[in-house]
Amino acid sequence: MDNSGKEKEAIQLMAEADKKVKASGSFLGGMFGGNHKVEDACEMYARAANMFKMAKNWSGKTLMHTPYSTSYTHGQVFIDTPVTKNHVRAAAGNAFCQAARLHMQLQNKLDSATSFVDAGNAYKKADPQEAINCLNQAIDIYTDMGRFTIAAKHHITIAEVYESELVDIEKAIAHYEQAADYYKGEESNSSANKCLLKVGHYSAQLEQYQKAIEIYEQVATSTMDNPLLKYNAKEYFFKASLCHFIVDELNAKLAIEKYEEMFPAFSDSRELKLLKKLLEAHEEQNSEAFTEAVKEFDSVSRLDQWLTTMLLRIKKTIQGDAGDLK
Repeated sequence: MDNSGKEKEAIQLMAEADKKVKASGSFLGGMFGGNHKVEDACEMYARAANMFKMAKNWSGKTLMHTPYSTSYTHGQVFIDTPVTKNHVRAAAGNAFCQAARLHMQLQNKLDSATSFVDAGNAYKKADPQEAINCLNQAIDIYTDMGRFTIAAKHHITIAEVYESELVDIEKAIAHYEQAADYYKGEESNSSANKCLLKVGHYSAQLEQYQKAIEIYEQVATSTMDNPLLKYNAKEYFFKASLCHFIVDELNAKLAIEKYEEMFPAFSDSRELKLLKKLLEAHEEQNSEAFTEAVKEFDSVSRLDQWLTTMLLRIKKTIQGDAGDLK
């Protein structure tokens, strides 16, 4: 579908909005409806942003709006450049940002935050770092307004950008932790636990085992008395046990005993049976028995990548081990 008409209309709206902003800042503009001009510009930027979004599948040659520092004294100035989806996302993000800043100028905090979120979503693929910048500005507004649940949600979005686009796991962890703190403050414990589990997952991957253990124990303890969630507690105690095992075999044995006391249902679980077989194989330095126990478990409950990684790290501590689970 050819959306070039929407693209050009968006560019025209951006130019008109820029003119209104400049006019509002002049002496006469300030005397005669300066705020109305800014409000009109806000609306135009938002409309332009949505038109850029509608044109996201359009490809080929089109007219793209120049940077906003460009003077319009001699009429509209355009550049001819190939358009990609990233160009359109960036254009939409930029337009939403312009609207957000003007809303803040008008003290429309909620509208400003909403526009920054829209900008962040538009920027996600085109410019992940700019997406994060916009979402952080939205978070600042929401926290200032006391809307911590919404702020937590956007911290999660930032964490996901760091996970998938920028691949900075330390920063992803920091944002999941902040989200968890905000959720806890709002008594949204289930949402907080989801964030904490992400922190535990990545902490263990980064070999921050003590931190991972504390998180898994904390979440397991908070879920084991909940009729709807207690089934998951054995998984969290299992993951905490594996982290203990990587650090020290004796620590793992003591931790498992403690978990059985805390949560009797853990005693009958397949996870505990596997742990006991692994401890025995490790004590005997028998890598074949270790591998067989893992294979038997995997044949019923498929191991995910995280569990496979942790089990391999344990197995590598067996002398003469080849370093695989085959």
